[in-house]
Amino acid sequence: MERCGWVGSELFYEAYHDEEWGVPEYESRALWEKLILDGFQAGLSWITILKKRDSFRSAFAGFDPNIVAGWGEGDVLRLLEDKGIVRHRGKIQATIGNAQAWQKIEQQQGFDRFLWDYVGGTPLQNNWKNLAEVPAFTPLSTQISKDLKKAGFKFCGPTIVYAFMQAVGMVNDHLVNCPRHAEVGSGY
Repeated sequence: MERCGWVGSELFYEAYHDEEWGVPEYESRALWEKLILDGFQAGLSWITILKKRDSFRSAFAGFDPNIVAGWGEGDVLRLLEDKGIVRHRGKIQATIGNAQAWQKIEQQQGFDRFLWDYVGGTPLQNNWKNLAEVPAFTPLSTQISKDLKKAGFKFCGPTIVYAFMQAVGMVNDHLVNCPRHAEVGSGY
């Protein structure tokens, strides 16, 4: 299989590309989890976060935003001691605040709908031939970032949001020569 050029040779990373990346995700909690993980990635490689994902899930109560929203300084201190995750105070505190922001959006309209309405509920289909064509961010990711920040989210700049959009299938950024491009584009 000729995969997208960002995929290394690690089987773990290949499986992520082949089975998860770009597949449309419509479940609110899962969308929140992926946005949080993309925020933790800032300044790091995605493979680092992916390898720690199970530890993150354990540390953050299965990424249940309704639980995380009620956490305080004691939980921050506990997480700062957890060697299985990225121990960054600002990102940990942002996760708690982002859970609270998620609750408000979820109650008002649903976090899934909030996000997917930006693309009319259907993934945007790109036709990139090489990695140099794939943008780091777009006007749409910039707008979503602004709206998330207005709603109280942190660690969700335009580049993080675009990476998130790619991961959750809001945009199909598999390269056209990658078999996953057609598979994901056909509705998977």
